[in-house]
Amino acid sequence: MEDVLDVYELPYDPMYPVVCMDEKPYQLLDDVRQPLPVRPGDNQKTDSEYKRNGTCSIFAFVEPLGGRHHVSVHEHRTAIDWAMGIK
Repeated sequence: MEDVLDVYELPYDPMYPVVCMDEKPYQLLDDVRQPLPVRPGDNQKTDSEYKRNGTCSIFAFVEPLGGRHHVSVHEHRTAIDWAMGIK
C-alpha cells in the first residue's frame, strides 16, 4: 500500500499521468408518495417507502494533477463494460 501512496506524491509528468479509477454500483430509486408541502418554519416531510427502478454502474477516471476527469454510466456491470472503460 505504501508503494501506491508514494506514486501520488510524485510531481506531475504529462508523459506518465497518474489516473485513479473508481466504480460504484448505484440503485435508481423513486418516491412512492409525493412529499408533503413544506409549511413555514418546518422541514419537508418525505415517506421512507420507495420504488426500485433498477441499478446502474458508474465508472469514474480522474487525473488529479492534470485536472482531467471522465465519468461513464452503464446499465450493467459486465467485464466488457469494465474493459471498455479501462481502454
